[in-house]
Amino acid sequence: MTKQHSTFMQPGALAKHLAGFTQELESVGYAQLTVAGYSMSAAHFAEWARRRDQGEADWSADAIDRFARHRCCCFGGRRWHRVSGKYVRRVRRFIHYLERQGVIASCAEAQPVAPLPEFSDWLALHRGVSARTIERYVGALSRLLPAAGEDRTTFTALRVRQLVLSHVRGHSTSYARCVVTALRVYLRFLASQGHCPAGLDRSIPTIPQWRLSALPRYLPADEIERVVAACDIATPVGVRDRAVLLLLARLGLRAGDVVKLGLADIDWHAATLKVCGKGRRDVRLPLPQDAGDAVLAYLQHARPRVAIDRVFLCLRAPYRPFRRSGTISSIVSAALHRAGVCQPPSRGANLLRHSAATALLRAGASLDAVSSLLRHRSLDMTAHYAKVDVAMLTSVAQPWPEGVPC
Repeated sequence: MTKQHSTFMQPGALAKHLAGFTQELESVGYAQLTVAGYSMSAAHFAEWARRRDQGEADWSADAIDRFARHRCCCFGGRRWHRVSGKYVRRVRRFIHYLERQGVIASCAEAQPVAPLPEFSDWLALHRGVSARTIERYVGALSRLLPAAGEDRTTFTALRVRQLVLSHVRGHSTSYARCVVTALRVYLRFLASQGHCPAGLDRSIPTIPQWRLSALPRYLPADEIERVVAACDIATPVGVRDRAVLLLLARLGLRAGDVVKLGLADIDWHAATLKVCGKGRRDVRLPLPQDAGDAVLAYLQHARPRVAIDRVFLCLRAPYRPFRRSGTISSIVSAALHRAGVCQPPSRGANLLRHSAATALLRAGASLDAVSSLLRHRSLDMTAHYAKVDVAMLTSVAQPWPEGVPC
């Protein structure tokens, strides 16, 4: 707490927690001016609560709303009709800090409970489904199931089909596929728990789709190198982005693999890194020299010095790991723009994964080798990339049987 705070504010019972709050803000990289603003807002809220003799049980969202609306004549010469929105956001962060420290009860009980908790746990424990996929399935079912009623034991094949068809009517094909997949898995869960007859999942209508029918989207090898070289390694952001792009381009990693990559996953002596892919399968992949050098340069010169076990972090305070895979796709999109790649077939992280697979096959790598690198469960997935290897297809093409009688 600054001298100004101790002079003008009397936080009361919360005074001893302001120092810890300040230290936490400093540990995630906030500048001193920003830390002082947060500390002053927290002290102001504590002073307001002390004047109104509010107990810990009333340090809730409702109390924060009353603080936001109060006519501020607090000690220190303030004369305002109400405090600013920035003030309120800082106070909410202070309250969240107190919750994590166990000083006050969490306000999470006042939030709506996540739907289908048992189904979510079953997906994670028994099916190895990622948190992002669970969120997508639960969201789709939360919109679908209210029309089905509370009693799941009365499900029949006819009722399930009618439920799906009435719900997806007017929606896109991709949304319909998501709903169908989520409901099919949910019915299997209910059957495993004895809440509905087994086999109902087979009554769900199939959404037409032609798997692997399109050509893979990729960039030629020279354009990939141009994209990587466009990173400005004189800046921390450029050093980080170059490391991300090389991991995607050399190892064909998914965006989620890069987001979840931890410091302990890299074995520098063996030049390998561990990747936990779909189905919670851990795989050790070789770390190429240029990708390893780029990651090492990022760790030594660009990564913030914070106690976080993830490799790639945001470079602006608060320092934290990437929250979503979309951040990696944004890095790829920005790199394509910097490199001047005109009209790329796509702008996401998968573009570099597809390009890596295509380049390896064209260089003579076997389908088994590429499948192992990409961690495909089926060779059919890897063979999809052979469609664009014109030289290989020419060598196996058969001549047209001219002159054969009908």
